[in-house]
Amino acid sequence: MTMKRNGFAPSVNPDLATIGALVGEPARAAMLLALFDNTALPASELAYRGGASPQAASAHLRRLVEGGLLAVTASGRQRLYRLATRDVARAIETLLAIAAPPRVVALGQSVRLQRLRDARVCYDHLAGRLGVALTDTLVSRGALRASGPEFGVTPIGERFFGRLGIDVDALRQRRRTMARPCIDWTERRSHLAGSLGMALCNCLLVNRWIVRHATDRSVRLTDGGRRALARLFGVAAPTAAATASAPPAVGAG
Repeated sequence: MTMKRNGFAPSVNPDLATIGALVGEPARAAMLLALFDNTALPASELAYRGGASPQAASAHLRRLVEGGLLAVTASGRQRLYRLATRDVARAIETLLAIAAPPRVVALGQSVRLQRLRDARVCYDHLAGRLGVALTDTLVSRGALRASGPEFGVTPIGERFFGRLGIDVDALRQRRRTMARPCIDWTERRSHLAGSLGMALCNCLLVNRWIVRHATDRSVRLTDGGRRALARLFGVAAPTAAATASAPPAVGAG
């Protein structure tokens, strides 16, 4: 006989309600987003980002760790928190794509939002107008091929990424999806994610073509980055919605 509670059969579905409750509290949501650039932060910084007192932040962080959304490690006398897994990051990506846009009520908020719209790190890959513009260029120049839920990397793409020091064959050997579209929550279009998106973002950071902002997950194009991306991709600025009018072909130079 099937046991019932309150007139309903016990659920066989995963416990979505508990995860929803963890993410649905504003301070905890802010803490999760503060860690969405794949960094690790101490409780004091997360309390500030979440607008919570130290005591409240400690309780929130404990619940997020117990719920499997955050992992914590010791670093000297500090405890550093980060997103527990890449699956947690992907779940947050999906929620961001369907969430209502923020209501802008202050100038400082508008400035921060503009930075995030221009260019930011989405867990471990590049997002915002810059990320979308680079992805559009890779597709339009034949380096990436749209193929269902993933991008295919063409021979043109292998040569292009190879010149950036990115070994596409080595990325294929990983268990992680190599190249997939990720819906950008500000642009409502796709940027490049997966291990290839991570490698491209790391390349830009290592070469200091982009640099991280100190207080959020936005990134800024350096002067050297502007020159490099104009030469390699034909992207002139982080706010460019498309490539420049007559850029060189992908893989040139």
